[in-house]
Amino acid sequence: MLGNCQARGVAQAMRLLAPDSPVRFLPMGTLGRDHGHIDGLVSTLASSDHVFSQLFPAGLLPGGDITVLRRRDPRTRMFPTIVFSAFHPDMVYAGRVEDLAALKLARSPLGQYHSAIALCAHRLGLTAAQTERLFREDVFRRLGYLDQWEPAVRELVGGGAMVGFGLEREMSRWGRRGAFMHVINHPKVFVIADIARRLLVESGFTPEPVEIEDYLGDELARDVVWPVYPPIAEVYGLTGSYLFKTKPRGDAFPDLYDLPGFLAASFALYDAAEPGDLACARVEAWIAAPEIVAMFRAA
Repeated sequence: MLGNCQARGVAQAMRLLAPDSPVRFLPMGTLGRDHGHIDGLVSTLASSDHVFSQLFPAGLLPGGDITVLRRRDPRTRMFPTIVFSAFHPDMVYAGRVEDLAALKLARSPLGQYHSAIALCAHRLGLTAAQTERLFREDVFRRLGYLDQWEPAVRELVGGGAMVGFGLEREMSRWGRRGAFMHVINHPKVFVIADIARRLLVESGFTPEPVEIEDYLGDELARDVVWPVYPPIAEVYGLTGSYLFKTKPRGDAFPDLYDLPGFLAASFALYDAAEPGDLACARVEAWIAAPEIVAMFRAA
């Protein structure tokens, strides 16, 4: 099993659903350090009966990317990385992303996840208190935050189709369960379970008829949780909030921020950062739009 933190969850789910079949997880982020070259990875995988992998690009492992791996080991079965932004359309990354190998993302109070509204407001010279007034329905509507469902579904289903793993049926089921993401790239455990179960079934296994959450809990819920803002939650018939949760250290209780606290902590980090370290394509597009700048300045 090769991939990111989602793949680690899929590997854990497979260990539960197929307890007699050993599962080894190879983290995408350390492929170069752990295997040195694509030849080393191919050698490592040779002893496995099945190989499952998410996409990984060139630059992570000398000698090739996922396309090269699939050519060298045709058994490799692809599965998608789940990214879905409709519940958290304000979430963005910021930083220097020109070179994958030297990727440097800016820190936020919630790791590497930022509020686009907060970033733009800080760039325009607003205070944290002024920025808080932008978190309201008419602003969200003007920014397109209330109309993200269809684009997000198309992106998710399209990503699945690209790797030969159609998600139309799963998308319908996940959508009926409400907010199925903790953040834009951390799905809830029932999503992870569905992917693990399907990979096993399509590989000839008969998974145990158990619910993953009953045995393993939700590993990614222990990481960052970004709230579904109330005006967005109302669109989907959900309960919303502005309670932001950090990833805890060890057994410590996680830090929690309300909206004023999150904005104050964000602005403190932004004040100490170099402007180039806070680069964000969405913010640049907003600053180039006079009507959006005027809306921000009117806060």
